[in-house]
Amino acid sequence: MEEKEHSTNLIAHDFPGHIRVFTDGTIHRLTGTDVVPPSTDPHSVVSSKDITLHTHSNIIPARLYLPTATTTTTFPLLIYFHGGGFCCSSPFSTTYHNYLTVVVADAKVLAVSVSYRLAPEHPLPAAYEDSWAALQWVASHRSNNGLEPWLNNHADFSRVFLARDNAGANIAHNLAMFAGDSDSGLEMDHQLG
Repeated sequence: MEEKEHSTNLIAHDFPGHIRVFTDGTIHRLTGTDVVPPSTDPHSVVSSKDITLHTHSNIIPARLYLPTATTTTTFPLLIYFHGGGFCCSSPFSTTYHNYLTVVVADAKVLAVSVSYRLAPEHPLPAAYEDSWAALQWVASHRSNNGLEPWLNNHADFSRVFLARDNAGANIAHNLAMFAGDSDSGLEMDHQLG
């Protein structure tokens, strides 16, 4: 189907199973493009909603997850970075939505699943820049006066965890190293636990 559509356009780069880049610059993602809506069912054990993080450098989409069937008012905070080889997927795909719903339900954590700009349209370090901006945005809620009520009312900033899959593992590792640097502007001991 895609080959017929691009019969006069040659494939410049083929990353089998992930993306195909054509000579005219068109990009076809072959995986991770599905989008599942957040869960608003009040009878579910996990509620989720989509938000937009307005940072000084970019607008970053994210999905929040909150356990609903519990009397606990604050939860450890899990900041999740999806995989996809820096070029595919998002927090809104079935894979990551279902996975984080289970993690939040079982671990009783509040989760922020961060999206980031994808390559090749946005070459690295765009994914790192977006993820760092998202981490700073989340940290801005540590005094319970940020823009997002779920973080203000339910996040325990003394228990913060970075989690990841695939490319997200590389992002989480580098963010943790950078956040631990005293010159990062993000004082981990005082701000994120």
